[in-house]
Amino acid sequence: MEKNLLEVKNLKKYFSTPHGLLHAVDNVTFNIEKGKTIGIVGESGCGKSTLGKTLMRLHTPTSGQVLYKGTDIASMPIKEFKKNYRSHIQMIFQDPYASLDPRMSVLQLVEEPIRVNNRKLSRAEVSSKAREMMELVGLAKRLENSYPHELDGGRRQRIGIARALSLNPEFIVCDEPVSALDVSIQAQILNLLQDLQEQRGLTYMFITHDMSVVKHISDDIAVMYLGQMIEKCPADEIFRDTIHPYSQALLSAIPIPDVHARHDRMVLKGELTSPINPKPCCRFAARCPYATDKCRAEEPMLRELKPNHQVACHYAEKFVK
Repeated sequence: MEKNLLEVKNLKKYFSTPHGLLHAVDNVTFNIEKGKTIGIVGESGCGKSTLGKTLMRLHTPTSGQVLYKGTDIASMPIKEFKKNYRSHIQMIFQDPYASLDPRMSVLQLVEEPIRVNNRKLSRAEVSSKAREMMELVGLAKRLENSYPHELDGGRRQRIGIARALSLNPEFIVCDEPVSALDVSIQAQILNLLQDLQEQRGLTYMFITHDMSVVKHISDDIAVMYLGQMIEKCPADEIFRDTIHPYSQALLSAIPIPDVHARHDRMVLKGELTSPINPKPCCRFAARCPYATDKCRAEEPMLRELKPNHQVACHYAEKFVK
């Protein structure tokens, strides 16, 4: 039995600009086990969402492999992917309102993917399955004739989840699905996602800025910086034994709700390296307080320092606790 549902190998996604190639996702490699969740964290612009959309084939990969159950879905023609794999891989978008057609009712929005992907179903069967999905995600039947603008953010996000689940997928990319919601609603949506994962054996890639959220929901956490994956390890270990200097700075920025607690903040200085035609060096070197000439001249590779703990840093051994 295949342990990994998804294997990403040396995945790259570049965009052409007037000044050169923007390396949005650059040589990213990782695996996701079936039924598990990998959290993807990092600053805005680090390539998290582009990575998710590339896995979904919303962006065509520049190079690399995305093996879904052993089959490379990155290199196959998009028509073949949509026909054979689109229903297995779905996405929950960050802004539920922007991803919903305001002219369609709740029932129509949930019916749409079912109808498009199951042409043989009758109208009654489509409606029945849509109502089943609404019940599954906690959308009351009385809301089926409501429109997105009449609902709060939590209910709109539940519509997005129902649409994603309607095709019975195995893998779901969650692109900051709770970032636009109030804290109390965030907890409801996170609990819903975890319940659905347990019930249906779903596999998630959870993209977020919120470290407390990613710790709550993830089995593994990967940190990205300017298109590259720089650290990956089990979720609890990254908070206990952070190795990469950038990961350390990221965690030090988490507020502590105690005015008397000692908080050693690691403030980064220097300018961000341009992701357009980057030089073959450590992209964090310009902001890293420990950078040397080697860092500015040679790109570090992601390597395993401890079991299941990978880091891309020339001097990572110095930071191991």
